[in-house]
Amino acid sequence: MLSIPLKNLSTNNLNFWNQSILVLAKNKKPSQSLLKLEDGGIKTLLDLVWLFPLRLQKAPKVSDFNKINDDQLFFGRGKVINIRFTPAFGKRGKRGIQLFNCTCVVKDIFSEKYLNLKWFNTYPSLKKQLEALEEFSFLGQVSLFQGSFQIINPTINPKDANTENGVLVEYPTFNTVPGKQIEKFVRLIPKSLWDIPISNLESEFLKNKNLNNAFLAKHGLIEYSKDNIELADKTLKYFEFFSNQLKVLARKYRLKGIRTEKISFSKDEKYNAKKLLPYELTIDQENVFESILEDFSSGKPMMRMVQGDVGCGKTTLAILATYLMSLKNKQSAIMCPTEALATQHANTFQEVLGERLNISLMLGSTKKKDKERINDGLKSGEIDLVIGTHSLIQDSVEFKNLALAIIDEQHKFGVEQRQKLSKKGEATHTMIMSATPIPRTLQLVQYGDLDISTIRVMPSGRKGTQTRIVTTNTYQKYLSFLKTRMSMGEQVYVVAPAIEENEIINIKNVNSILEVYKKYFPEYKLGVLHGQLKSHEKSSVLTSFEAGEIDLLISTTVIEVGINILNSTVISIYNPDRFGLSSLHQLRGRVGRGSKPGFCFLVTDQNTSPEAITRLRVIEKSNDGFEIAEADLQNRGMGDIFGVNQSGHTSPYKLANIFEDREIFDQVNQDVENLKIHRTETLNNYLLSLIEDTKVSSTI
Repeated sequence: MLSIPLKNLSTNNLNFWNQSILVLAKNKKPSQSLLKLEDGGIKTLLDLVWLFPLRLQKAPKVSDFNKINDDQLFFGRGKVINIRFTPAFGKRGKRGIQLFNCTCVVKDIFSEKYLNLKWFNTYPSLKKQLEALEEFSFLGQVSLFQGSFQIINPTINPKDANTENGVLVEYPTFNTVPGKQIEKFVRLIPKSLWDIPISNLESEFLKNKNLNNAFLAKHGLIEYSKDNIELADKTLKYFEFFSNQLKVLARKYRLKGIRTEKISFSKDEKYNAKKLLPYELTIDQENVFESILEDFSSGKPMMRMVQGDVGCGKTTLAILATYLMSLKNKQSAIMCPTEALATQHANTFQEVLGERLNISLMLGSTKKKDKERINDGLKSGEIDLVIGTHSLIQDSVEFKNLALAIIDEQHKFGVEQRQKLSKKGEATHTMIMSATPIPRTLQLVQYGDLDISTIRVMPSGRKGTQTRIVTTNTYQKYLSFLKTRMSMGEQVYVVAPAIEENEIINIKNVNSILEVYKKYFPEYKLGVLHGQLKSHEKSSVLTSFEAGEIDLLISTTVIEVGINILNSTVISIYNPDRFGLSSLHQLRGRVGRGSKPGFCFLVTDQNTSPEAITRLRVIEKSNDGFEIAEADLQNRGMGDIFGVNQSGHTSPYKLANIFEDREIFDQVNQDVENLKIHRTETLNNYLLSLIEDTKVSSTI
């Protein structure tokens, strides 16, 4: 290994690994590569050692050409027979230098066999390098081309093949920094300093887990063997799960340490609240209602997620909670991701509670004068309940006594946005509503600090929704079905993934569907709804649709949440492969909400892959939001748990996978439970130190 002056490095336990990667600069001025790594998020030596190679392979020994096999890493040696250089037309490198394609024919030094070595888009310097060699060794991946073996872009006279540990390491390019350069930086860390513990979890809980050896094995810094790599993977995956679960536990401990006023309600108050509803609560709603009441009376701020499928009755619980808070002269706020959902909630709450509560609606489109009036009412306590969008978290919005913050469709908001609303009160009770059911897997990993209530029983009278995949062969039959349902006085949603035609991506769009449907349904009234319309235009379209003045509404996903029009019984979703399963399930929830059955069509085309069709079968066969959410989680990833990214393949884990490594994850949860029982004091002290970490304490 190369060495760095030790005076530049602090060897004080973990402080060593938490130092900036800029200490690896040979001179005082860091290289551009180091700065690019830092800019890309690799800020410390610990970040650097978590940047693992793409591949580790045992270095092969020089072999004769008779032992070549397809798709094999091959190390050979040969004599130069012929070199052919041809310009790579249209390809230029740095400073406009013409690039070339090169074929070099070599003869095996051990046999009479020949082999083609090829380089594409290479610089002229390669020609000089090859012409200066009579014989050389090479290393590369073998491929088969027109019946003959070849190696593309092999390494000439590779030093890597003679490493002391017999390991070939290939790092990824990161933020334009080549893998070879990253490898050099890792090897600049003096071997003696790898004995310093990488995590303080080791001294507390992981004495039997040799993290340093695991990192050394993953970076090819100790002797390569499959057993070493397998043990390293298990160790690092365990560490990732373990440290993450302790963070979740620390967040829960922090929330438990906050105190608030105990709020209790009499039997008559609870009875009268339920009598306001024009229907009876389901058994699940009753249970969740009791849990919310217990939270209010506990003396600790509620942090509860109420999850359930679309149409299960979560809003009913929000109505009861806000009404009860008003009885104690306390204010409530409901934040929604869209103006359409906020407006619908305002109408619903006004219908049930309008005679008893002073309710206001604050949207981005609300006039300045009206916003000022609402702000004054909130500050004076005159307004009991405000419903709105992101407008509620503006600095200008102040409450006299905010006691309950409700966030609807929580997955549409970032962590900071949710927290900002809660912080407008003192130790505010927080209720999070999610119509995207959270699978147990994700509950354990991401929401371990929340109390989670689930509503599975649907209100009586719902007919549900049937789902079918539409192909090019069944498209005409599908259009006929739409005409039949509209002739019965029912209404239709048609969802497209884009508003206009896109030259890059070949997908259906609102405008093109509108033109087709105008010709096919000339006798029916068509409407259009999308995000580029102004707020008053959107409201006008939705009002017309709700009034039955529009038969078929062509829209983007702006209707995904909060639209509740009982006469709409059909929803068609074009290019469904471009949506997550949970989004498709949400969209499907716009129909089948009343006494009429719903129908959902997933309209595919000839470009839809067999893999996508297989994924869509999950939606076609199941109406269970939890089953769908689990499948979607596996397909799309779980998001950044302790950050703000709520979806996609951004993951808190570098190696671990909640599905593939479930056995390790279950072991971690068992070990954490054992720590709670047998090492309570040590665990509590560690969690207290974690709570000081802003990444834990600021995340709800």
